Amino acid sequence: MTQALGPSVAAQRPIIPVILCGGMGTRLWPLSRQKLPKPFLELNHPHRSLLQETARRARLVRHIKNPVIVSHIEHRFLCADHMAGAGVERCQFLLEPHSRNTAPAVTAAALYIQSQYKNAFMLVLPSDHIIQDESGFLKAVEHAAYAALEERLVALGVAPDHAATGYGYILKGDALVCEGAHEVRQFVEKPDVETAQTYLANGHYSWNSGIFLFPVNRFLEEVAVHAPRVFAACRDAFAHAMHDGECVLLDDQAYAQAPNISIDYAVMEHTKNAAVVPLSCGWSDAGTWNALWRMAPKDQFGNVMSGTIYADDVHDCYLRAEDGPPIAALGLENLVVVSTRDAVLVSKKDRAQELKKLLEMISQHNDTLLDRHNRVYRAWGFYETIDLGERYQVKHIRVKPGAKLSVQMHHHRAEHWVVVSGTARIQRDDEELVLTENQYVFIPLGSIHAVENIGRTPLDFVEVQSGSYLGEDDIVRFGEC
Repeated sequence: MTQALGPSVAAQRPIIPVILCGGMGTRLWPLSRQKLPKPFLELNHPHRSLLQETARRARLVRHIKNPVIVSHIEHRFLCADHMAGAGVERCQFLLEPHSRNTAPAVTAAALYIQSQYKNAFMLVLPSDHIIQDESGFLKAVEHAAYAALEERLVALGVAPDHAATGYGYILKGDALVCEGAHEVRQFVEKPDVETAQTYLANGHYSWNSGIFLFPVNRFLEEVAVHAPRVFAACRDAFAHAMHDGECVLLDDQAYAQAPNISIDYAVMEHTKNAAVVPLSCGWSDAGTWNALWRMAPKDQFGNVMSGTIYADDVHDCYLRAEDGPPIAALGLENLVVVSTRDAVLVSKKDRAQELKKLLEMISQHNDTLLDRHNRVYRAWGFYETIDLGERYQVKHIRVKPGAKLSVQMHHHRAEHWVVVSGTARIQRDDEELVLTENQYVFIPLGSIHAVENIGRTPLDFVEVQSGSYLGEDDIVRFGEC
């Protein structure tokens, strides 16, 4: 059974988890897109996203406080849905108007925490990692907390088991009094293959997991010294932020001045107070398809397969059909094949690290393949495109119980709605209709309309659009969406 962190450290300082939920995860395309990045994917658990797993794992730390979720404003509703799905009833969303890497994100979170607590720790957790041994994770957090009591900025380092070139490395120095903790002699950025092999053979290097435990006040002092532009931009962005219930929206203009820089470059490579604690927990940043293949259970032929797969004479492959066509594979070896509804990736496993170059080529011809999945999330639920052609579009729309879409109208299209399940209250000009399963309504071009879920279960309906123009910008709203 997983053991929680004992009260001896937590009782002295509150620990606030800061969950970083950003980045696209380009190396996991076509599953990961800008509108649906890696943290929201179910890669290690069939019913929980990586973000949900991160939040659930953080709650195992005894006496831990409610989390702070740092994300781009575009992912606000998606984050809220995933937190609700993970059973996290209370959390604070810190919304970035611009993506600015980890240094500004963590600094903004530290400023928020400082405004709420006198003398707290922050446990910085990327939301797109896989951890297989939670006991090992909690043990490392406990050791890090003891080191942080000495006003150390603590990084959790993973002992390398191969010469990885996709991770930064930490060279440990002298042992500290705290169990398992060492001074940091050097932070090293991602090396080439030969250099990574020397690090592996050396035995004193660990992978930089991106998980940190900081005393908040000391961390902010270090940022102000080593990254004054980051500190000033985040200070101003937080001072002029908009507060909306559980959401804090950082000021757009101020946050735009923050340099796009990682926490390693900005602070950890310069501070004299860094420490590293070993993290032994079956860790992976799930950064490439090859990394997922490495850690997943395999069949007798060394394959990892998910979805509808038909394979004959296939060895050491990663095959995944995700809401896309079934995969039929014959005579393959050491390949990645991933199918989604709108794209298929075929790659050698050991070249998955190079996927970014291919995506640059794709972006020149069809940037929507990088930008979004068919499913788009809103405060009221989501919609996804089922089919699209000349003068028509078919969507599946789901509305949460009690939620309502904005009152709106269209200049260039009419709509036909068929309720699949749930109960809908429909406004159509001066009419009000209540529709249930298998009932239908027509919304003429130019009609003012709205839909509300008045039931206790999700409302699902199919929308067929027809007209001369079907873009999302052909919406005149008379209220919030």
